[in-house]
Amino acid sequence: MLCTRCRIRTAVTDDGLCTFCSGTRPPLPDHLAPAALGPGGWGVGNWPRSPVALARAVTALLGTVIATDLAAIGTGLHLRNMWQGAADAEDTAAQGSRVQWADQLHDVATDVQQTVFLLTGILFILWFHRTRRNAEVFDPSVQKMGPGWAVGGWFVPVANLWFPYRVADGIWTGSAPVSPEGGRVAVSRALLNFWWGLWVASTVFDHFTERMLGSSGTPEQTAQGLALMAAADGLEIVAAVPALLFVRALTRMQVERAAQPPVPAPAVPGAHR
Repeated sequence: MLCTRCRIRTAVTDDGLCTFCSGTRPPLPDHLAPAALGPGGWGVGNWPRSPVALARAVTALLGTVIATDLAAIGTGLHLRNMWQGAADAEDTAAQGSRVQWADQLHDVATDVQQTVFLLTGILFILWFHRTRRNAEVFDPSVQKMGPGWAVGGWFVPVANLWFPYRVADGIWTGSAPVSPEGGRVAVSRALLNFWWGLWVASTVFDHFTERMLGSSGTPEQTAQGLALMAAADGLEIVAAVPALLFVRALTRMQVERAAQPPVPAPAVPGAHR
C-alpha cells in the first residue's frame, strides 16, 4: 500500500505513512541533506510530493484535447465547404442559412475546445511546478531557473518560447536516477526536445492562423483561413502526443528517483577535510 500522504513510497506504519512522512527515517548526513531554498528563493519541502495524481489528470485532459481538436477540424472543414459553395450557390438565402448553421456548430466545437485546452493548461502548469519543486529536492545544483519560472515562464511574451524549456531541462536532469556509485545516470532528452519543438511550432502556427482568419473579408479568404485553422488543430494533435508521453515519462522518473538518496553536493575547493 502506498503512503497516504506522499503517495510515492510504501506505507510502513499503522496509520498508513511511509518512513519519510512518519518521521521514522534516520536523518541524512549534512552533505546529503536536501536544500531548503532554491535558486529563486522559494522554500521547498525536505521531501518530494507525488506528481502522480496531477499527471493522471493531465494525461486524461490531453486525450480530451485531442478529441475536441478532431471535432473542431470536422466542423471547420464542413464550414469551409459551405463558404466555398456560397459564391456559386443559386439560392443564396438557402446557402446563407446553411452557412449560418455550420458556423454555429463550429463555434460550439471551438468553445469546448478552448475550454478543455484552458483546463489542461492550468493542470499542466500545476503538475510542472510540482515536478520542479521535487527536482529541487533531488538535485538543486542542476536547476537553471527558480521554481517560480515553472509558472511565470509560460506567461512572458516571446520568452515563453524558451524559459519553460530551461525549467523542464533542469527538472529532467535532476529527476534522472542515481547510480549505485552516487552519480547521476544520463537520460536521453529526445522526448523532451521533441515535445518542446512541436509545442513551439504549434503555438507559432496558431498565432499565424488566427491573424489570417481575422483579416479575411471574402468567402474565399474565409475558406482559406478555415483550412489553415484545421491544419493548426491537426498540428496541435501531433504536439499533444509527445506532451502526454513527456508527462508520463517525467512522472515515472520522479517516482523512481524519490526512492533514492539526493545527489551528493559537489565538494567545495579548500574546504576543511
